[in-house]
Amino acid sequence: MEYNLDIIILILVLFGSVVAFFKEWLPLEVTALSATGILLLTDIITVEEMLSGFSNKAVIIIGAIFIISKSLVKTGFLEVIADKLYNKAGDNKWFIIFVFLVTTSIISGFINNTAAVAIFIPLAINLCQKFHISPTKILLPLSYAAIFGGTLTLIGTSTNLLVNSIFEQTISPSGEYYKPFSMFEFTGLGLIFLMIGTVYNIIIARWFIPSRAIVSSLTQKYHLGTYLTEFKVPKDSPLIGKTIEELDVENSFNVQIYKIIRSEHVFRFSLKKIVIKPEDIFVAQVSVANMVRFRDEMGVLLLTDIKMSEDELAGKNHVIVEGLVPVDSNLIGKTIMQFDFRERFTSFVLAIKRQQELLREKVAHIKLKFSDTLLIMVPRENLDSLRKLDDLIILEELDIHLRYERYWWVSILIIPVVMLLASFDIMSITKGAVLGAILLLALKSLSIDEAYNSINWSVIFLIAALIPLGTAIHKTGLDKVIGYNIIYSGDFIVSYLGGSHQVVYLSLLYLFTFVMSSFISNAAVAVLLTPVAFIMANDLAIDPRPLLVAVCFGASASFMTPMGYQTNMMVYAPGKYRFKDFMYFGLPLTLIFWAVATYFIPRFWSF
Repeated sequence: MEYNLDIIILILVLFGSVVAFFKEWLPLEVTALSATGILLLTDIITVEEMLSGFSNKAVIIIGAIFIISKSLVKTGFLEVIADKLYNKAGDNKWFIIFVFLVTTSIISGFINNTAAVAIFIPLAINLCQKFHISPTKILLPLSYAAIFGGTLTLIGTSTNLLVNSIFEQTISPSGEYYKPFSMFEFTGLGLIFLMIGTVYNIIIARWFIPSRAIVSSLTQKYHLGTYLTEFKVPKDSPLIGKTIEELDVENSFNVQIYKIIRSEHVFRFSLKKIVIKPEDIFVAQVSVANMVRFRDEMGVLLLTDIKMSEDELAGKNHVIVEGLVPVDSNLIGKTIMQFDFRERFTSFVLAIKRQQELLREKVAHIKLKFSDTLLIMVPRENLDSLRKLDDLIILEELDIHLRYERYWWVSILIIPVVMLLASFDIMSITKGAVLGAILLLALKSLSIDEAYNSINWSVIFLIAALIPLGTAIHKTGLDKVIGYNIIYSGDFIVSYLGGSHQVVYLSLLYLFTFVMSSFISNAAVAVLLTPVAFIMANDLAIDPRPLLVAVCFGASASFMTPMGYQTNMMVYAPGKYRFKDFMYFGLPLTLIFWAVATYFIPRFWSF
């Protein structure tokens, strides 16, 4: 195969993009847009081809499903159903957990996976408290359960929709467009994945996943004890008669003051403006080095280096809670100071947990990332407002009830109606999803602001930017290079081991797909490998359907790394996982699914 200049440029762009995806130098969508921009600059793609992603059916459907899912989640219906199911499952905790995981999978087949996990993380923590087991045992299986669920339907994952969109726009050798996948075409194989995966989940949760210590105090969990200290202001301190703001105490000494105690009165808010008086007591968070410097330079007395619990820190009128930053949060890329927690909720962010890293200094100036967990002190009366914030998932026991919003029943019915219409070819999935979203807006079940905020624009821009990359792969002939190499590898294996050529080719494509998906976006992998599947099918004179199914399922089998799937990242910090946990528990499952896919795909979709 001849490697022309366009192929060489494209390979370099793709290699750079993969490295940038893995290293996270830039947001994923910015990396994808940059790659597309380079291809436009070098005339590998046209302006029309670059913009084609934004009008692609998959992008439109995904945006509409984000809106519909948000409307459904808003009703509280899913939490009520899940709660009733596992409350009726009896007293056996592992059977209840089994029901809980299956419920998660089924719901994930119909709404966005990250939305499903966002709903079920607090419910999972509630289960852990009820049965006195570590969240470590439940949260990773929860993420896996959501991934299984995504394989059940065409709308289960954005990957399925993306591959299907490319499929229905491709002309077959007969000169006609291929017939797209139907709504429930994946369900048979998806159920096999679900059953095997759920049994695997229960086995590893019960006997293999370690019970990481359940800490009794959130302040202990965030290792805040040694940093929470009381200072008393004596009569000769230079602080007397001044404010914290005047002396720039917080920046000069890297001290975060949470409250000032003056006799019987406790000040918690607008602390920078309070004029300091003798005998005032500060409760502050500070490192050991700065603690000594603050004591010496400001002439304060170090009362005690105390390990305060959340009860002692918060008091009767405040609570301390954890909040998880979801994938579509407006907090991402912003600092606590920019979001202004103090003014909006009269609350303090005490610490940030980022995967295995604890961030406790200059917390207000740290830019937040997806899957960060925040330790927040909030007034009890403002906790409900904080819970309603779409930008944060509060990780505590939920008040589970059906919320009778305007036309709440329409929100519940939209998804099944759209799916039924699409299943019986009465209406296309694109038309049904768009009309469903418009109906919810017209009935004011969802405000326009809620609709905008419900859409994960990062995903939309990422997929829209990746689609032109798929076009470039086909135009330059890189798809032929990759496809032929997979075929040659298959021929080599068959010559030594025997077996069916087609099955070996399919198995290698699935292997290539899940390995790539473990390290970069599964949407990116789908776009890169879908053209390859068509080249392999044309060269082998077989139906591309089974190969495309291998791409869909392989891209969804991202169990081995936390970055392999967004739901894995969501449970990373709350579950106290380590990177090696994903490899240790995810690799066997990935290999099992590889064998299952290799055996069953040809039985559901003949070559």
